[in-house]
Amino acid sequence: MKKILIALCFIPSAVMAADDCSSIKNVPSGEMTLESVINMGLCRNPQTSAAYLSSQVARLNKNAGYSKYLPSISGSVSSTKSYQNNEWGQWSNGASLSASYLIFDFGKRLSDLNALSATWQATGFDYDETVQNYVYSVIGAYYALLNANADVITAQSLKTVAQTAKDTADKKFKAGAVAKADVLKADTTLATRNLEMEKAKNNREIAKGNLLSKLSFPANQNIKIADMPSDFGKATENKNIDELIAWAEKSRPDLLSATANREAAWHRRNSVFLSNLPSISATGSMSYNPSPDVYSGNNRVSGNIGIRASMPLFAGFANLYGVRSATASYERAKEQERATSDSAVLDIFTAYQNYKTAQTLLTQTETLLKSATENERVTGGMYKVGRATMLDWQTAQADLANAQKENNAAKYELFTKRAAVALAVGDIQAELSGGKK
Repeated sequence: MKKILIALCFIPSAVMAADDCSSIKNVPSGEMTLESVINMGLCRNPQTSAAYLSSQVARLNKNAGYSKYLPSISGSVSSTKSYQNNEWGQWSNGASLSASYLIFDFGKRLSDLNALSATWQATGFDYDETVQNYVYSVIGAYYALLNANADVITAQSLKTVAQTAKDTADKKFKAGAVAKADVLKADTTLATRNLEMEKAKNNREIAKGNLLSKLSFPANQNIKIADMPSDFGKATENKNIDELIAWAEKSRPDLLSATANREAAWHRRNSVFLSNLPSISATGSMSYNPSPDVYSGNNRVSGNIGIRASMPLFAGFANLYGVRSATASYERAKEQERATSDSAVLDIFTAYQNYKTAQTLLTQTETLLKSATENERVTGGMYKVGRATMLDWQTAQADLANAQKENNAAKYELFTKRAAVALAVGDIQAELSGGKK
């Protein structure tokens, strides 16, 4: 159950202090890092809590399987009074104690226990997968909010540039250096930037509400989050596909769950087959039947011990079909394991290619942003000295706006694609530790 422990490291107090987390009504006032946001979310998220409880149910069922290795003891007491020919007889009292112990069953109880243990492991891996999928969704929402914050800052800087252009056009128009058209164009650009600012703020509110919803907080609250370090996503971190696949075989929870389900199906098939073989048990019983007359001394105590062998002989072919059904279930589990493996390889390949593409796009947008920033600066200077038109400056501002938005999107898209690779290999924790295993 190594992966369960890895998943639990995300939740230092998620289960033990679930009540404390769920009772929090407001978002913490300080700035929250990605890890603190994830810990808060896991502490409050009902889906991961339900998945954890499912694993607990499977663990307790597995523990119950050990009972077949212990004796079975039952006791009873009775008190009866007969009625015959319109007369009531005397009370008849008694007590009995019986015990049985399974001595030999050709390994059926061991197969049952192994099946329960494998089911518990599979449920634990399912819990791990639920945790990792939730963590990935929180990471996506976190980066989306950072991107929305960056877009608001970008819109504010572009608004400042547009205001500078308008002020310059006003001065030059008053000096008779440009036509009224330049002032109108500058007014149009400034109005456009104001509109973009409002849209950016609206998008930020939506992104904030989405993140708060994933943390089970009301969407109308506020949350402050920290930006990510700029050293994420370097080409030196890249691994080849074979390394990622080998990594996934050891850590991806759905692969491990499929393997555990196959093992559970194999043990269940064996158990059904072994149920058709004889079983040998030791039995014993003791009873006490007191005499109605407490002074007679005729109280009777009796008992017996013995060995019992039993074997099903015929049950309407149910045993035969049970074996065939369990065999088919095992074959199905094998095919499901193979399908999960094929899907995992495709997920890894797709996530890896998307990540490499995101690295390239970020580099290209950084180059584009530098060029657009310099072009806007030069064009603005040229307009001030009469060597460029307002249309030229507007075009440069539009190019700068697009470049900044594309760079913001590329930066946080790279972070998201990086997390997708970690999810594909089944170790989302590596994303939180900067790629370190």
